[in-house]
Amino acid sequence: MDKVLLELATNVTVSAEQAPGHSSAPALTWVNVAIASSFILVNGGISLVLGLQLEKTLIIAAIRCLIQLTLMGFVLEDVFKTRHPALVMLMTFVLIFLGAYETVYNKSKQTYKGMFLSVLISSGVSTLVVGIVGARFAMGQDPFWTPEIFIPTMGMLLGNAMSGMAVAISSCLSSAGTRKEQIETYLSFGASRWEAGQSIAIEAVRLAMLPTINQMSVIGLIAIPGMMTGQLISGTPMKDAVMYQQIIMFMISASTALGVLYAVVSCVAVLIDSRHRLRPEKIIDGQASLFHDIKTAIINTWESVVYVFCCLHFRNKKKNDYDLLDDSPTTEDDDQQRRPLLDN
Repeated sequence: MDKVLLELATNVTVSAEQAPGHSSAPALTWVNVAIASSFILVNGGISLVLGLQLEKTLIIAAIRCLIQLTLMGFVLEDVFKTRHPALVMLMTFVLIFLGAYETVYNKSKQTYKGMFLSVLISSGVSTLVVGIVGARFAMGQDPFWTPEIFIPTMGMLLGNAMSGMAVAISSCLSSAGTRKEQIETYLSFGASRWEAGQSIAIEAVRLAMLPTINQMSVIGLIAIPGMMTGQLISGTPMKDAVMYQQIIMFMISASTALGVLYAVVSCVAVLIDSRHRLRPEKIIDGQASLFHDIKTAIINTWESVVYVFCCLHFRNKKKNDYDLLDDSPTTEDDDQQRRPLLDN
């Protein structure tokens, strides 16, 4: 089995070496990365000239890019060598968690209570279902968790799904404020919360799906995507690179649609409660705080435990009181009172 997996992992390199006229990609060093990083100065210059005030954000983003990719390289190298399904799935869940964190706490300007859990579930379910089915049947990987294929695929699915969910949730939250009168009018005339929120949900899903549709429209004609470019640089045959990119794009469109749909439904369910009332006060302006959410979760958990304990305590106490009444001796007057009225 290990031999077969090794052959699957190295088939791209072997086919590239056998291709006529192929020259291997040059070995890169940190000097090459330093030269490429100088291109960031173009962005910084534009920001300074136009007064965009993006210099600090640009520097932070560049530093995060270097650190995150470097760490990811070391981690993935060990995962690829280990080739254990549990470790591959653990890495996948870490990617899903970090993606949900980035969407809620860094990309969203407006949030609501429980948004992180909603985004985590929607992104996890949509990308895992599409990723597993696509890797096993569309890409023909057996097993589907082959790390060299499955982890990069999940990363691409998550990246696009997170961007789509961020756009969709932002659209829902902003529309709840701008279309407040329209939604309340629908509700006052007897519409359910799904009927009243249908217009903002449709608009949110449409906006979130447009980037993926536009990307599929121009791919190959104007733009050569990153995955296909990397495969061509590594010497993969053109036919294989094209087919892999087509499969990935179709998987991205499906996972984005599923994740966006679940996120929008969850958002509408929060904005319009089960009693069909619009609740704009649940919208929190500004970026969410992870520490505040953890504190709130701990407090809510503690209050729930106290409530359950109190309910059990009073229930047992009430039961004991009834038992004492049943065990108490009865008098002749009590027997007369308990005697049926129709005995005579």
